[in-house]
Amino acid sequence: MKKMLSLALSASMVLSLAACGGSGKTETTAAPAATEAASEAASEAGSEAASEAGTEAAASALDALDPVTLTIYSPGNENSVPTKTILEYKKLVEEASGGKITLDAHHSGELGNDAEALQSARMGTIDIIFAGTSGFTEFYDKAKILDLPFLFDSAEQAYEVVNGEIGEKIFADLPSTGLIYLAEGDNGMRHISTTNRPVHTAADVEGLKLRVPTSQMYLDCWEALGANPVALALNELAIALSNGTAEGQDNTTYHLVANATYDDIKYFSFINYMWMGCTMAANSDSWDKLPAEYQEILKEQAKAAAKYSFDTIAEDNQAATETLKAAGVEFDENPDIQSFIDKLGGNDYYLRYKDEPWYNQEILDEILAK
Repeated sequence: MKKMLSLALSASMVLSLAACGGSGKTETTAAPAATEAASEAASEAGSEAASEAGTEAAASALDALDPVTLTIYSPGNENSVPTKTILEYKKLVEEASGGKITLDAHHSGELGNDAEALQSARMGTIDIIFAGTSGFTEFYDKAKILDLPFLFDSAEQAYEVVNGEIGEKIFADLPSTGLIYLAEGDNGMRHISTTNRPVHTAADVEGLKLRVPTSQMYLDCWEALGANPVALALNELAIALSNGTAEGQDNTTYHLVANATYDDIKYFSFINYMWMGCTMAANSDSWDKLPAEYQEILKEQAKAAAKYSFDTIAEDNQAATETLKAAGVEFDENPDIQSFIDKLGGNDYYLRYKDEPWYNQEILDEILAK
């Protein structure tokens, strides 16, 4: 209000100075300037007043609503990016709602592993879940389109795509599973690291025993590239690399360090072959009980929290890269990514899945056009 009065006073002073001008010529040039200044001051004052009124109205609307407490969960430990993200989300939501929405955050396996937690979220014993998108594909196969290789050039591009209109299309039918899509966070770009050979082109992975997650799409990709993929659980990876059952892995740098699976790794290549996401979703019944004002806050801040996850992983990747370099790992910063795409057959590779119920050529084309 003080600023509004000051602006109005400034406008009045400009008009007064114009009225006191000397010659007629001066008056004819000063008067329009004074009028313009007065108009700008009045416009700015009006805009500020409208903004303040809108903020006050929004606050008043929230004041009239009953407070609510929602349970949010990430299965990861306290140092994992998904857990850091839900804690950031808790802060953002509680601040944006003026304390009217309280998020009761849990993590570190308190409410079960990924599969158990997702089931609990669908049942409603967990209100909001933030977990790996791959877990969602067990009951929502339309998200499998994000498991296709070489969709994104970078995590930054992935953020823009999955948290925009395309992401909304991919998860449009998620309510049929008992969940409401809120946002898509980051879980890292997948690359390749090896124990026995540097990888610069697709030819370098020929015959390589590469550990991959227990997913058919990962197996398909590396078989097509000429490697010998070995599907192993993450807790088996370090031993497999040590005894030669596996000669490489397809994780991002921070995963190698966080999971302590780099002792035998000698080479790392940034091939950006697949992006991994974490999906934030709310139980449908819990969501439907919320007033529209709360839903808007939760949705808006979910995207802000998702961006936080991308930024945090970027920082963690950089720190992990330095850790790996200090451990003697050699990095290929600019491998021949196109050779991998060409070996797969370019975009025609995706057609092998055209008869799958989750395959959507329109959405795929939209992603590839970005």
